[in-house]
Amino acid sequence: MPTYFLQATVSNSANYIPIAIQLLFAIGLVTVMIWGSNLLGPKRKTADKLQNFESGIEIKGNARQPMAIKYFLVAILFVLFDVEVIFFYPYAVNFKALGWEGFFAVVLFVVSFLAGFIYIFKKGALKWED
Repeated sequence: MPTYFLQATVSNSANYIPIAIQLLFAIGLVTVMIWGSNLLGPKRKTADKLQNFESGIEIKGNARQPMAIKYFLVAILFVLFDVEVIFFYPYAVNFKALGWEGFFAVVLFVVSFLAGFIYIFKKGALKWED
C-alpha cells in the first residue's frame, strides 16, 4: 500500500486545522453581523418600542406568575424521547455492517427507553389534571 494512503489515516492535530478555521470564521461572521447591525441600525427608543412584545396580544398581569410543573415535565420528557430518535440514524445507515450484534444493541436500547416510558406513565407524569 502506498504511503500517502497511510498518512491520511493517521490522526494528528493538523487534521483539525480546517475545523478550527471554520469555527473562527463562523464566530467572526456572527460577531461582525451583530456589531454591524448595532452600529448601523436605527436608535430611536420610544415608549412603544421599549414595551415587551407579546405576539400582538395586550399585556395582562405579571410574567412572573407561577406555572404548573407538569408543563416543564412534559417538555423535558419530549426532549428526552425526541433525542432518542437521533440515535437510530447511525444504526439505519450501518445496519448491514453491524449485523445481529448491532440489532440486539438497538433492541436493548429500545427496551430501556420503553421501560422508562412505562415508568413515567405509571407514575402519572403524563396526566393533565387541573
